[in-house]
Amino acid sequence: MKINYQLKLEEIIKNIPTGQKPSLLLHSCCGPCSSYVLEYLNSYFDITVFYYNPNITSEEEYQMRVKEQKRLISLAYPNVSFIEGKYEPEVFMEMSKGFEEEPEGGARCTKCYYLRMHETAQKAKELKFDFFTTTLSVSPYKDSERLNQIGIQLEQQYGISYLYADFKKKNGYKRSIELSNKYHLYRQNYCGCEFSKRRCIQ
Repeated sequence: MKINYQLKLEEIIKNIPTGQKPSLLLHSCCGPCSSYVLEYLNSYFDITVFYYNPNITSEEEYQMRVKEQKRLISLAYPNVSFIEGKYEPEVFMEMSKGFEEEPEGGARCTKCYYLRMHETAQKAKELKFDFFTTTLSVSPYKDSERLNQIGIQLEQQYGISYLYADFKKKNGYKRSIELSNKYHLYRQNYCGCEFSKRRCIQ
């Protein structure tokens, strides 16, 4: 039976005690994708954005996306904190060995989801956050079932609560486009890695 992760998220929110805002470490893949997620969750959680994306193909592209993430937070969500992880593309490339010819959305992408979410869970544990999650499920090109299964696995491994999510629900992706236009965010046309960029150019 297919799980509705949006309903599971709503259940968690409903059970937050009145007057409390649990802390949430939110892995963000980019400013545009985080825009709707921050708008949606900001009323319920004390959010810190964690920007860890070693998959991004070049230093220039990486810095551009970091800049836009920070700009969005300063413009629209000044109560949200920001942590930048290490930019370590060599880690992504090592992970990708043997998976170079995988199609977009295949096994290489699953490994990339895990790489970024694992770092987020570790950081959330280290800094004693109440929850962790990722913005990745806002994209219609990302498999929310795989993302949530990874989240559940990491919750069990690190003993920190995973916030179930399928942020593309309730027109989340559409709203992220609207907010990107509102704040004039740089919106890239590929996920980030050299493999997705190559397929975009073809």
